[in-house]
Amino acid sequence: MTVLPEIAAENALPDDYRHFIEQVRSSEFAGEIDVSYSGRLIAATDNSVYQNLPQAVLYPLNQTDLVLLMKLAGQENNSSVQFSPRGGGTGTNGQSLTSGIVVDLSRHMNKVLEVNPKEGWVRVQAGVVKDQLNDILRPHGYFFSPDLSTSNRATLGGMINTDASGQGSLVYGKTSDHILGLKTVLLDGSVLDSGPVSLEQAETVAQQDNRIARIYRQIIDTCVGEAESIRDKFPPLNRFLTGYDLKHAYNAEQQKIDVSRIIAGSEGTLGFVSEARLNITPIPKHRVLVNVKYSNFQAALENSPFLVDAKATSVETVDSTVLNLARQDIIWKSVEPLLSDVEGQRMDGINMVEFTGLNQEEIDSKVNSLTQRLDKLIKSKDSKGVIGYQVCDDLPSIQLIYAMRKKSVGLLGATKGRRKPVAFAEDTAVPPEKLADFINEFRALLDANGLHYGMFGHADAGVLHVRPALDLCEPEDEVMLRQISDKVAELTQKYGGLMWGEHGKGYRSEYVPAFFGEHLYTELQKIKASFDPFNQLNPGKICTPFNTNAELISVDAVKRGFFDRQIPVATRDSYKNAMDCNGNGLCFNYDPKSAMCPSYKITRDRRYSPKGRAGLLREWLRLTHNAGYNAAEKPESLGFAKRQLNRFTGKNDFSHEVKESMDKCLACKACTNQCPVSVDVPTFRARFYDHYYSKYARPLKDYLVKGIEKTAPIASKFPRLSNLLINNPLSRFVLKYGIGYVDTPLFSTPNLRTAWRRNGFIELTTEQIMSLTEDEKSNSVVIAQDPFTTFYEADLVLKLGLLIKKLGYTPILLPFLGHGKAQHVKGFISDFEKTAEKVTEQLKPISDAGIPLIGPDSSTALIFRDEYRKASDGQLPEVNVMTIVEWLNTLNFDDISSFSTSRYGLMLHCTEQSFVPESAKQWQALFQNLGLKLNIVNVGCCGMAGTFGHEKQNQEDSRGLYQMGWQQAVQEYGSSGVLVTGFSCRSQIKRIEKKRVRHPLEIILQSLS
Repeated sequence: MTVLPEIAAENALPDDYRHFIEQVRSSEFAGEIDVSYSGRLIAATDNSVYQNLPQAVLYPLNQTDLVLLMKLAGQENNSSVQFSPRGGGTGTNGQSLTSGIVVDLSRHMNKVLEVNPKEGWVRVQAGVVKDQLNDILRPHGYFFSPDLSTSNRATLGGMINTDASGQGSLVYGKTSDHILGLKTVLLDGSVLDSGPVSLEQAETVAQQDNRIARIYRQIIDTCVGEAESIRDKFPPLNRFLTGYDLKHAYNAEQQKIDVSRIIAGSEGTLGFVSEARLNITPIPKHRVLVNVKYSNFQAALENSPFLVDAKATSVETVDSTVLNLARQDIIWKSVEPLLSDVEGQRMDGINMVEFTGLNQEEIDSKVNSLTQRLDKLIKSKDSKGVIGYQVCDDLPSIQLIYAMRKKSVGLLGATKGRRKPVAFAEDTAVPPEKLADFINEFRALLDANGLHYGMFGHADAGVLHVRPALDLCEPEDEVMLRQISDKVAELTQKYGGLMWGEHGKGYRSEYVPAFFGEHLYTELQKIKASFDPFNQLNPGKICTPFNTNAELISVDAVKRGFFDRQIPVATRDSYKNAMDCNGNGLCFNYDPKSAMCPSYKITRDRRYSPKGRAGLLREWLRLTHNAGYNAAEKPESLGFAKRQLNRFTGKNDFSHEVKESMDKCLACKACTNQCPVSVDVPTFRARFYDHYYSKYARPLKDYLVKGIEKTAPIASKFPRLSNLLINNPLSRFVLKYGIGYVDTPLFSTPNLRTAWRRNGFIELTTEQIMSLTEDEKSNSVVIAQDPFTTFYEADLVLKLGLLIKKLGYTPILLPFLGHGKAQHVKGFISDFEKTAEKVTEQLKPISDAGIPLIGPDSSTALIFRDEYRKASDGQLPEVNVMTIVEWLNTLNFDDISSFSTSRYGLMLHCTEQSFVPESAKQWQALFQNLGLKLNIVNVGCCGMAGTFGHEKQNQEDSRGLYQMGWQQAVQEYGSSGVLVTGFSCRSQIKRIEKKRVRHPLEIILQSLS
């Protein structure tokens, strides 16, 4: 909660940058300009270990904006202003980081402009996400083939700028192999249309007098004039040397020049790629995956050439470290049947061998040939470590396994201890036949330094991702990073390979001169100078302009660890769920059907993502500590906290920017389990609120939410009167404009207690339940009330009671003591912990007695597995509260039958999707047992999420999220066919569609009746 001079926004910028921003503001620039500290901070990191705070972040609306920016940048008085393009921020080597101005193309320039299936190409803007493109191409029978582990958030512009590849590169090649043409905005605002042209055409262009002509002259001089040197220098690898690709920019046989080959892999050092025309590949009609299992990882590496010989599309490899992390992750429940251990032997390495094609017979022939050879090898005396294999020939299973493989990157960040596997020398490429020997030396290097590490990658291309575990908060480990980088650079050269086979150079650019050699490095500098004579575009990356004093950046540049180590260790440990964020960016998932992360999806603002919020909180912890405030303590225990806080308050207090980010969180909890390293925003948000509001005044609406568990029991006794008081024009006006709440739910009429007793059901205290006979206990099912269904959906709780009775059990309603969810969401930590202790005391004896406890609302029932377990420093005893489907899943429905021709669509609450992903299949199996048809509808968040959708300032985002996925599903199935497990989700549908939808238990009850 401090204001430092460097974060006082625009007036603190250097003069040249402030002047440039003023010029942009007074121009016709239609995009967004962000000079806030929070906006700059989220662009200061990517998926690497580095941190570099830019002066501003610009979000151009279109190519016209880019042209305008570069015209201004090209003016002589702006020659000191520097820029870097940014896409998905997935770079592992700081490619898009700069202390200048970040130009983010992902927020607005993300449209697929044209699809031409007849000719097999597509035209896209630079900010299009790879999976987004493939979703659009799929109905046409095509896909864009370079396959990245970050495909659900990596942009095409980023792929072009790093010349990305990935799985299947032996067949599909790199991104540059698919470029038909690029539009690149140059430093003077001119637009370079590049693509293959004849040498004669190139020479004609070169005769003119402009920047484009100078570029063509230099590329002809270098790529044609030095063709022999280039051919002799570069190793013949599948992952050929990129940035700048001198070898492929000139085709001697065809006598063609293609400037796109120079731009691909240039990491934004030559211009801004605004648009690309790409060729697309027919989707293989048939796919088979053979998962070969090994007793150790070295055996998997040594066996990979054997598998490449099988003419597979790809051979992917994963080591024991990654496998063990996957075994502990929620994803393993899905893949375990497909990657089971061989009886009596531990699987400590796998190779995933995929065969794809248009002809099933051809694939079957290849698979049969491989499996026969594997069978023979396994039975031989020397099995070479092969212990078994499994064949997957159905697409869902193959996709599950690859989902685990793609998640490997993030899973490594979940390694226990302070040292975490980090990316800095992890995309080395060597000839595949030398991979095992290379990795042997690499492992020896890491072992000699006492480091743990994880490995996975593309064995077929000789590219392995090796991530040593380091704690970069420790200066000694930062020194070790430099030492290992140097030795890996030497090692790759020794084996005739490259240090950067997939992820670009970035902060490793200092090694470029050694790899290119002095002569060819000078040629690179000349090309750079023809595009960027004053070193304004992503300076220090790849090379410096010829005849300048500019320097390359270094692996010794400032890292995130430098800032994190300023936070006390105790505080870091206390906020582990934020500090563990490793920048992998899975929370930027493009897919609107994914539960992760609704506030980012609807705003496209990375401040409103788990990664963004974790980054802001880390900086808040650093700044507050430097100002003398201990955020690890509870505010009430600080004693003189308010006196401390008075030292650093005001309108520019960075705390306000952090709070703004936290306010957009829907507390859906998707990040808690969907994030590979379990960045848990709602938990650290609640703690932040607790500190923030120890100084600043809370809004009245927070107190209304906090007090609902005390006021609702009273108001619900007189539901009609209460509804009249809150649902009249005057009250609605006051609630909306005076307090900030809209669409307040109405109390159930009759209330739950009345309806419960009318049906002859009982309500017992814990003491009364424990005094029941053992037979009575064994036949009882206890309902743990929550404030939402109890007071606003009493009919649902009643139907749960009827269902319990129908199934032969006695439903017992436990008195409502509270729940605490709303208190936690709003950051009333002390009040929440008191509620949690009180409710735990009520439930614990029942849970210990083995009496089923059910929470009617799935999302709130899960509070006992998350927030309660973290409350009171983890000292609360655990209680077992089941969701409805979990309890139903313990029963035998074999003797119960029903039949219906109705088709139902089930949509789960996003918290349930994340915490209990098997719920969908459990409901589906349950319906199937009863002869009912149930489809699982994959949707993201409905946009309500507790109080979020009721807050006035969130209405646009709330309804936008609903329209993103839920609206179409509701229209498809109709209100009678849609089944929804979450109270908030049903409330959202009710207020937007003006229709009530049902909980799946209601259909089961109806079918049993």
